[in-house]
Amino acid sequence: MTMSTKVLGAGAGLCVSAAVPDKDAFCGRGGKDVIPLYRDAAGTEPNVTAGLLTALGKEHGSIPSAEDLAAYVYALLGGQSYTKRFWNELETPGPRVPMTKDGATFVDAVKLGRKLIWLHTYAARFRDADQGDEVPNGKATTIKGVSSAPAQYPAEYAFDPTKREITVGDGRFGPVAPEVWDFEVSGLKVVQSWLGYRMKKRAGKKSSPLDEIRPERWTARMSEEFLELLWVLETTLAMEPDLAAALDKVVSGPCFAASDLPQPTAAERKAPGAISAAGDLLAFMEDEDAADDDDVD
Repeated sequence: MTMSTKVLGAGAGLCVSAAVPDKDAFCGRGGKDVIPLYRDAAGTEPNVTAGLLTALGKEHGSIPSAEDLAAYVYALLGGQSYTKRFWNELETPGPRVPMTKDGATFVDAVKLGRKLIWLHTYAARFRDADQGDEVPNGKATTIKGVSSAPAQYPAEYAFDPTKREITVGDGRFGPVAPEVWDFEVSGLKVVQSWLGYRMKKRAGKKSSPLDEIRPERWTARMSEEFLELLWVLETTLAMEPDLAAALDKVVSGPCFAASDLPQPTAAERKAPGAISAAGDLLAFMEDEDAADDDDVD
């Protein structure tokens, strides 16, 4: 997910989600600027320009997978250095990806990108021997638990930079570095946004009656999820020097010109149809109904 028609602000130039969101992650309306890795629900048709992976492979010595390409792009755009380096060029909306001609540089970036995607999807993608099914624990802990009493549901939150603590209602979390508290993606302060949506008086725009369904109490799981968010941001910031170095290595070495690579066709630029997806869902439901009927017999 990125912004292709609006100017990117500070922070990451790209976000990732384990599932395709139905709304714009940057402004909360529609599904604009969501770039799926695959064009079909089965994950068999990569959303990659025909011939691109082959062209990269001829230069690098081996053909990368669609997942490798996604990881490479995320390593370069998913950190904070991309928008810092190219802020002037990004005044023209739409991110542009420098594609290295060096195979080793590409592989190094892929490794970083895989870890970052694993981290930002909360270990839902790119698990391996080193990257398990949980995000790594960070420094932040629950200093004082948030009350679970309905009458004490948090109405406000705050950050104390001296104590490096975040208060949520009557609870406290820390230590939290100011860089974590201020972490942003194109103007959206991640921690503050997360908390704002979970306060007694909900922040943000409302798009449907479902937004009126609110928690009745603060649960232990909500505190766990908050700590996981803080840990993800801690690890992201710890990776930033390596991500910046990877970008530096790419742009200082030989890169493809746009004219060197195949361009997407009109059909490839067109969004995947929703009708076929609905048809697949209906077919699945029919199969389930048939199975239920067999069980009854």
